[in-house]
Amino acid sequence: MTQFTVRARDWRQRIYNFNYFNRSEWVKAWAARTPAGAVVLDVGAGSAQYRSLFAHCDYRTHDFGQEPSSIGSYAKLDYESDINSIPIAAASVDVVLCTEVLEHVPEPILAVREMARILKPGGRLLLTAPLGSLLHQQPYHFYGGYTPYWYEKFVREAGFVDLIVEANRGFFGSLTQESTRFRELIRPRNTRQLSFMNRAAATLLWLLAWPCDWLFPPIAHWLDGLKLERVGTIGYHVSATRRSLAEDMPAC
Repeated sequence: MTQFTVRARDWRQRIYNFNYFNRSEWVKAWAARTPAGAVVLDVGAGSAQYRSLFAHCDYRTHDFGQEPSSIGSYAKLDYESDINSIPIAAASVDVVLCTEVLEHVPEPILAVREMARILKPGGRLLLTAPLGSLLHQQPYHFYGGYTPYWYEKFVREAGFVDLIVEANRGFFGSLTQESTRFRELIRPRNTRQLSFMNRAAATLLWLLAWPCDWLFPPIAHWLDGLKLERVGTIGYHVSATRRSLAEDMPAC
């Protein structure tokens, strides 16, 4: 694969699949900064999609192993348990990675505290979750999304410092994702159950909207870069450092 082909592929992914692409690039950047041999626990690992990025580390997987749509596609799990009770000794992990999991956890504040428990002082928490999403992985979908203020309050209270909360694109990117979902829902293969007239109308609408699949994402990428709107986003990438255990002790 030529360098031009790689760049073209990455550009397409950055524009047309930005949510997954940006998150993967963020994890990749942190993986590159993680020392060789570091103990990395992927909490809610699922299929362990980031294993190769941490090949230089002692990469371990955790999940609760019961989500219906994931059964059969789970990686071999090193730890299978409730997220609020991971069978790992306190202060024994260098990096905790937890991506797109908290919306599926009934008690996410306790989950963040559990991640703090198992991290070594100075260890790194890498956390992502959506700000808004449709129902998925049902029935294990409990929350609509997490704001920067949630992270500021509960991640810090769990024992973390050096908190960085970064938006994954902006309002226009979010709009792109939902408009793409809109066109997918009215795609002819998805409207076969409709009456002839309704299906014909939906197909016409789909054809009229089809050019937007190609035109709108690059425009939205440009508009997000202008930062005309600073509140809307698909979700956040969060990093934080586990403070020392002595700092957790109440003052006398």
